[in-house]
Amino acid sequence: MIYDTIIIGSGSAGLSAAIYASRSEMDFIVIEKIFMGTGQIAESERVDNYPGLYGENGYDLGEKFRSHAETLGARFIEGEVTKISPAKGIYTVYLQDGSEFETKTVIFAAGASHRKLGIKGEEELSGRGVSYCAVCDGAFYKNKVAAVVGGGDTALGDALYLSKIASKVYLIHRRDEFRANKSLCSKVAETENIETVMNAVPVEIFGDKRVEGIRINHNGREEALEVNGVFVAVGTVPGSEPLSGVVNMDSGGYIIAGEDCITSDKGIFAAGDVRTKPLRQVVTAAADGANSIYSAEKYISQLSVRK
Repeated sequence: MIYDTIIIGSGSAGLSAAIYASRSEMDFIVIEKIFMGTGQIAESERVDNYPGLYGENGYDLGEKFRSHAETLGARFIEGEVTKISPAKGIYTVYLQDGSEFETKTVIFAAGASHRKLGIKGEEELSGRGVSYCAVCDGAFYKNKVAAVVGGGDTALGDALYLSKIASKVYLIHRRDEFRANKSLCSKVAETENIETVMNAVPVEIFGDKRVEGIRINHNGREEALEVNGVFVAVGTVPGSEPLSGVVNMDSGGYIIAGEDCITSDKGIFAAGDVRTKPLRQVVTAAADGANSIYSAEKYISQLSVRK
């Protein structure tokens, strides 16, 4: 069977695409790496920025997305995509277990994963004071103390964002100077409630039920900073490897695509965190899912005309 589209990924973008594909009566499947997965939204303790669902638990919101897609008839297949091969207008999607599927179009919504610190307490306190998104979770730290780990544009931007909410922000960086642009560096230096901690390497995030502090190796000496939250901003890793050499990507491995989700290969559409975009949020991922199906339908209709 040759599907109209195969959706790769079951996060917010993939599930949104599944909903729109169902409503368009397309023949499709969703391939998900994790059984019954709903993407990174499941890691959020609380979602305050999705319209109409203020205060929703991230796990519950993801389950609602999935239930919506399932109710409309979306079919899910568990498996890890290893390669996507185009040939004569048809794409073959290969899975790690040896399975192969053919499709007219691909909605690639495999997402991106946060680069972790890999230190004690990080996994244990994830969602309980450890966060990878200041825009998502910053509101919960009003008049509290937060720490941001990182030295690039994202880290400094997060520190500035949190400085408007938290009473104090520690900006922890392992080097003696930031990698961020000069404008951000100047703004951080001018912000009174941001304290920069340079030449400092995090070694442990500690706390009983929630984050209570972060332990660092600062200039060769161990120190403990009392904080209510730790925001890790040391980069993300896009799950774009199966499309390596097939579509154009930027230097970070993100798939180059605009709001219409169209990539350099007109039958492959990138949706959600895996594509180049200024804001990676659940609401923009859901929008990408809708746009990708709209673009895929237009592409398929053009195929029919050419025949």
